[in-house]
Amino acid sequence: MPRYALLVEYHGAPFAGWQRQADQPSVQGAIEVALAKLERRDHTIAAAGRTDAGVHATGQVAHCDMEKEWDPFRLSEALNFHLKPAPVAILACARVADDWHARFDAIERRYLFRLISRRAPLTSEAGQMWRVNHPLDADAMQAGADRLIGHHDFTTFRSSICQAKSPVKTLDALRVEAVARPVGTEYRFHVRARSFLHNQVRSFVGTLERVGAGAWTPNDVTAALAAKDRAACGPVSPPQGLYLAGVSYLINPFG
Repeated sequence: MPRYALLVEYHGAPFAGWQRQADQPSVQGAIEVALAKLERRDHTIAAAGRTDAGVHATGQVAHCDMEKEWDPFRLSEALNFHLKPAPVAILACARVADDWHARFDAIERRYLFRLISRRAPLTSEAGQMWRVNHPLDADAMQAGADRLIGHHDFTTFRSSICQAKSPVKTLDALRVEAVARPVGTEYRFHVRARSFLHNQVRSFVGTLERVGAGAWTPNDVTAALAAKDRAACGPVSPPQGLYLAGVSYLINPFG
């Protein structure tokens, strides 16, 4: 069966997450239903990362197996037609080797978290960022972030329901970018690693927000990491500011 890689974008608000669920809408389920409109059978797709409820993606990667050879452009166009009106889009499609795997062949995943500091509620961007109504210190947050980069036991920043075999991971980058806006300041957290623990990025951001607000110091981040105790973590940020921004492979399937 020919295999195709899919580059997927979605707004996570209507979904209970990426993973198919029996009684709740999911991104995986929406794409599999669209595939069944093209080839009438049960479909199972795999993705580079399973995003949680409310989390968005601008660069999720998945793969599907088809019974017939499809022109990749025609396959993406057909899927986008049948995905309407769900906020899911196939940005690109490519034929890949039959043993290529969206998850297991990935060598890096990139996440973006968007946090805005302003008094007024969000309107046109509601559900796309986490809003706080107090000022934040970007330099302090970056100093705290620097304490997390590297090879560590991230038990403190791991959900209690995480299914990963080990809490030890290598965090390649955690960069804080401050962007002035007409009202308020947006803070973008750019995070890179080969793989992540469940709720790891949201745990990082929630902790660093406390540093930016002055409630924690960068030394407190170091102490929390060293504690290897979930109770030592700061508040976990809400999901709506988190985006799976990209996945890297040794050879980019999309050219």
